[in-house]
Amino acid sequence: MKQYIALLAVAGAVAACSSTPTTDQNVSQAQQTPPRVSNETKPATPPTTSAASSSSTAGATVPATNPMMAKRSVYFDYDSSAVKNEYRPVISAHAQNLSQNRTRHMTIQGNTDERGSREYNLALGQRRADAVKQGLTLLGAPGTQIETISFGEEKPQSEGGSEAAFTQNRRADIIYR
Repeated sequence: MKQYIALLAVAGAVAACSSTPTTDQNVSQAQQTPPRVSNETKPATPPTTSAASSSSTAGATVPATNPMMAKRSVYFDYDSSAVKNEYRPVISAHAQNLSQNRTRHMTIQGNTDERGSREYNLALGQRRADAVKQGLTLLGAPGTQIETISFGEEKPQSEGGSEAAFTQNRRADIIYR
């Protein structure tokens, strides 16, 4: 019951922390706001990650005491840093792992799709990484064990200009070190 209350608190905190960019007189609106796709249909479903491929490709190997530990990516909606409900069990499992293993450390890498300016995408990637870190710390993980970094659009998981590629690139990756 406590975990569900904590998860609700995470959702409220993340939603309250999300913001829209403000206009700067020295930066044009086109540079600040990513272009919107007017004929956008329902976004593609984020890829599922198997335990075997995820634990070996996303950083140091972590014991798989919880099947959610095998998942190392949290996917986001377009132009959003709000953590979706479906990724809360993943965050909870990693928070529990960090709180039980005080010598473990992780880096959360925020990523975006290619739409928007470089500066905007770096800021959005950082907000995504920070949102995952906030979820982890609210569930008991020590913040001192977690670093965040944004790669913006620089480390795409999938190349191409399709909605499916964009969906795979809007993510925060959990990397144990």
